[in-house]
Amino acid sequence: MKRFEPYVFLRELATRWDVLAFIVVIGLIAFLGETSRGLFAPLSQLSSTPLSLDPVHLPEYAARTTFRMLAGLVLSLVFTLTYATWAAKSERAGKLLVPILDILQSVPILGFISITVVFFLSLAPGRVLGAEFASIFAIFTSQAWNMAFSFYQSLRTIPNELVEAAESFRLSPWMRFWQLEVPFGMPALIWNMMMSMSGGWFFVVASESISVGHTTVALPGVGSYIALAIAQRNLAAIGWAIFTMLIVILLYDQLLFRPLVAWVDRFRVEQEPGVRAPNSWALTMMRRSRLINAATVAFHAAVLWTSRAVKRTDAPIDDKPARPKRSLDLLWASLVVAAVVLGLWHIVAVLIANTSLREALQVCGLAFLTMLRVFILIALASLIWVPIGVWVGMRPRAAQIVQPIAQFLAAFPANLLFPIAVYGIVAWRLNPDIYLSPLMILGTQWYILFNVIAGASSIPAEMRYVAANFRVSGWLWWRKVALPAVLPFYVTGAITASGGSWNAAIVAEWATWGDTQVQARGLGAYIAEATTAGDFHRIVLGIGTMSLFVVVINRLFWRPLYYYAERKYRLT
Repeated sequence: MKRFEPYVFLRELATRWDVLAFIVVIGLIAFLGETSRGLFAPLSQLSSTPLSLDPVHLPEYAARTTFRMLAGLVLSLVFTLTYATWAAKSERAGKLLVPILDILQSVPILGFISITVVFFLSLAPGRVLGAEFASIFAIFTSQAWNMAFSFYQSLRTIPNELVEAAESFRLSPWMRFWQLEVPFGMPALIWNMMMSMSGGWFFVVASESISVGHTTVALPGVGSYIALAIAQRNLAAIGWAIFTMLIVILLYDQLLFRPLVAWVDRFRVEQEPGVRAPNSWALTMMRRSRLINAATVAFHAAVLWTSRAVKRTDAPIDDKPARPKRSLDLLWASLVVAAVVLGLWHIVAVLIANTSLREALQVCGLAFLTMLRVFILIALASLIWVPIGVWVGMRPRAAQIVQPIAQFLAAFPANLLFPIAVYGIVAWRLNPDIYLSPLMILGTQWYILFNVIAGASSIPAEMRYVAANFRVSGWLWWRKVALPAVLPFYVTGAITASGGSWNAAIVAEWATWGDTQVQARGLGAYIAEATTAGDFHRIVLGIGTMSLFVVVINRLFWRPLYYYAERKYRLT
């Protein structure tokens, strides 16, 4: 006899996973509502309600900072999927877009803030919303370039077999993008999204405590809290800020990145039998929740509908399209020439006309010192993290353990080490030019680690089995298997780490603790000093010199190495 269960209809209506998903979704809605409160308040309210170092306010500050981080991450993802795809698919556009990406990556965050803060404040005059726009844009500039480079590199290294399969199935460009290119690039992109999120934390002080000349804005957030703690030499507040960052990073690791890492494991080209796949309780909740499944089905339906709407167009094989293509080439070349002429005119009018030869040589000398630090630090970081990254990437369980630790260390702002650095340099009379240098690589060395982990995890199982069968081991294994396989990923991470180290020089070469300042000779300290003084001419001169050095280094060294790795060691 069948037992009567009076509340069985409740299980049919919703499972325990639906209840858990409902709680998480409502919590996210409440989180967004709380963090968006006060966006349209007058800007003067920030002055009337100053920041407090009381730890009671840290949960609210952490929520606001996390909201800005996530907003910047969403904008960075949209930018990546459009800009990197355009650069990878159009040879004509790629010749210009990739150098522009090099330049944008080389422009320091303080440079973006100095130039754009007035513009964003004018979008919402007298409102906090304008300052929020400026802060989110600054965070976006610390996240987007790394993600764009990663996705561009993935699109350029899609195996020929997959491209031929897409052609055989006659996929339209839109469907090929969603069915082949995005899934193939997702594993590396997710790792770089984690790194970009941590990069936003590294510059959180500059993005929330905005000070350019006479314009000073301190938005409620962890970054402004850290800036105030440094100004007041409050070590207890620094400790509370570190603890809060750890909690926040662990939360979004569990709710965002760990589910993403487990989800994109299905897109790996090589699936080795017997290897334990990464798991996540949050992903399990999403898969078993009927509410989230309904939203997923709606999204898939929208993608399929747009895929059918964008039909495949097979151009006829004749010589007629040659003339329109030539016309497009001429139009593109004309636009590029016009942009170059306009840029040169502004450079001559703003910089050259107002800069003496002595000042230009001085700035170039400071840039050379910073370049020397970057080269030495990148070399040391590579020697340490490439072997570790290969070891971790070939062991999925180790990657799950290393992931949150590396995220926290990558997010650790250099400003939090200012008390130790300033005290040690002053007490022991150390040379700031040497002992402030490690702060430059503190947050950017992880770009190398994350990219090498992504490269090592994509090494085909067949390649490892062949090496094991032939008993290839020791240095021969590293030279013939590991290093060639991860080299394209390593170069992508090294390019980003190099540009990020130049950017971090502004924070690292100008250390403050209360009223005590310690300064190293370099271009970063020059730009930081000019920004504090509000000297627009010196700001532009420093940013222009830094961008010139980074672009020249990329053109002469990193880009040739990247194309060599892509051409010779591409897995096809």
